[in-house]
Amino acid sequence: MYRKPSPFEAAFNKLFGFLVALGFGLPHNYLVQVKGRKSGKTYSTPIDLLELKGKRYLVAPRGRTQWVRNAEAAGEVVLRKGFLRRHFRIRPVDDGEKPEVLKAYLDNFRRTVQRYFPLPAGSPPQDFARVAADYPVFELLPL
Repeated sequence: MYRKPSPFEAAFNKLFGFLVALGFGLPHNYLVQVKGRKSGKTYSTPIDLLELKGKRYLVAPRGRTQWVRNAEAAGEVVLRKGFLRRHFRIRPVDDGEKPEVLKAYLDNFRRTVQRYFPLPAGSPPQDFARVAADYPVFELLPL
């Protein structure tokens, strides 16, 4: 599954990404930077970082986007906000582990991501089991 951004969403992401690169945004807003799997060029996308039970997660609400495919190929990402840059290895989360993470992600960021989920925020974790395969999730691990 992959949901391409509309022209408005793409323009908003570009503007918001610029602001996050300058250091603005809420505490959970970062740019995820990944090397292109073919070009080697660095690409940046604004994300909402989920912290749950002492772990950090990246969730791709649009599905298997280009940043997801590039991250899988590279095995690592950089989170950037202003001058801060943090490097992480990524661990793909198994579908069986995803329901709790997806629920927390949707509950925490429902204003910006509800439209990408067929379930309403507040749904029980077991309801996310049927859609888990549609949403890539990565645990961030220190390098």
